[in-house]
Amino acid sequence: MTIEAVQTPAQAAIFLTTPVDIYKNNPEWIRPLDKDIEDVFNPEKNKAFRHGKAIRWILFNDKRQAIGRIAAFVNEKYRNKGDDLPVGGIGFFECINDQAAANLLFDTSRQWLSEQGMEAMDGPINFGERDKWWGLVTEGFQSPLYCMNYNLPYYRELFVNYGFRLFFNQICFGMHPNETLQPKFFERHKAVSADPAFTARHIRKNQLDKFARDFHTVYNKAWAGHAGNKELSLGQCKRIFTQMKPVMDERIVWFAYYNEEPIAIFINLPDLNQWFKYLNGKFGWLQKLLFLWVKATKTNKRFVGLVFGVVPEWQGKGVDSYLIVESARVIQHKLHYEEYEMQWIGDFNPKMIAVAESLTQERSRILTTFRYLFDRNRPFNRHPML
Repeated sequence: MTIEAVQTPAQAAIFLTTPVDIYKNNPEWIRPLDKDIEDVFNPEKNKAFRHGKAIRWILFNDKRQAIGRIAAFVNEKYRNKGDDLPVGGIGFFECINDQAAANLLFDTSRQWLSEQGMEAMDGPINFGERDKWWGLVTEGFQSPLYCMNYNLPYYRELFVNYGFRLFFNQICFGMHPNETLQPKFFERHKAVSADPAFTARHIRKNQLDKFARDFHTVYNKAWAGHAGNKELSLGQCKRIFTQMKPVMDERIVWFAYYNEEPIAIFINLPDLNQWFKYLNGKFGWLQKLLFLWVKATKTNKRFVGLVFGVVPEWQGKGVDSYLIVESARVIQHKLHYEEYEMQWIGDFNPKMIAVAESLTQERSRILTTFRYLFDRNRPFNRHPML
């Protein structure tokens, strides 16, 4: 076996196609868009390069067939609560079911990270935000959501046998959108709605700037600073909403207000992978036309919960139940969706786990972030609880 760093466009192309043979007999795998992977390693697209660096490798067998790949990265902004040592990351790992092959990929990454001054490596993680390409699937191997990792079950053994240990689990919750809500939701909704100052409404695309401002207010109060989330500028929020607009379903993006002041958000999108799975990883002009045709002719039955948040001063006062019941009146009775899955919640965040479990007990999938300490005698600690 030989391992090569990606340095040329030809090698970058091989990096993208390496998983194709590995998953060729797996009907659940959806090939990611090449551009989404490439953007991670493009300094003009990925702001993480402002305070970090990344490298990629491809593993070949003796017949020069690609049998594995991995990326490693250092990011000055990457911090987890309780960390007292510099930690690098690995990601975009793919490998045949061969421990020696996996070990060579891990060894190469560890050596490079050690040369960068790192003392541990987490993986598989993203070189950037945590809402994409984060964690190894360890339970629930159904088709992945858009920009979510997918892997075969044996990958877990490759990590564990090398010496990686569980740092935290990432829990996704799923349900049928028409499941009956628990009575407590309606009780709390009734109490809150008795005050006419409370209102809830779904987004209107013709008022995108207004809702982006409202999102900016709630997100930065409710989420920024927690579990690695950064504060977003108003400009970033407007760009996010502009990017979402072509695929946005207005009726599944909800806001709650008190005297017209935004106090809670419930942001969902159709699962883009249910359309992108027809594009075989490409998104040129021909695939864009195909995407528009698929979007117009094939019903997307899965939608995804991206963000749910209540500003601190209204937490614990029933606003979450109020917003869920108000949105359910539309989602459950007027829409066509048959699957709902919430983006992952770290097991170090019991409050948000409790919120999700109040909706459903079904854990649709679990991804795991592993950690490997270079000093094997150093005490290992899991991610601390929030």
